[in-house]
Amino acid sequence: METLIEVNKKLENWILIFWFKWELDETNADKTFTAIYTDIWEFEWKKVIFNLSELKYLNSKSIGYIADIFSNLEDANGQMYITNCDEWVKDVLELVWITTIIPTVDTIEEAIEALK
Repeated sequence: METLIEVNKKLENWILIFWFKWELDETNADKTFTAIYTDIWEFEWKKVIFNLSELKYLNSKSIGYIADIFSNLEDANGQMYITNCDEWVKDVLELVWITTIIPTVDTIEEAIEALK
């Protein structure tokens, strides 16, 4: 049985913003990130924000996908920010040092300003 995840996307100021809601785990990570990869690689400007404000859980596989997306964006001269982390999610990302690799800010507005 697949765990519930909702990912919405929006284009704002030539930046592709993804909103994650609920949980990312082994049952839904592959499908979720396959769709995100497609969206990003079809997006010409390669500026991406992951808003994690409503994400309550993510597993190591999901963290690997996030790191891989960031790495691929960097290779394509793109940029990525993580914003609005729930405290538990932020603690997990800090524990595995993702926040030292991927720019992480408190708000979408901060990320948009940095990406302009």
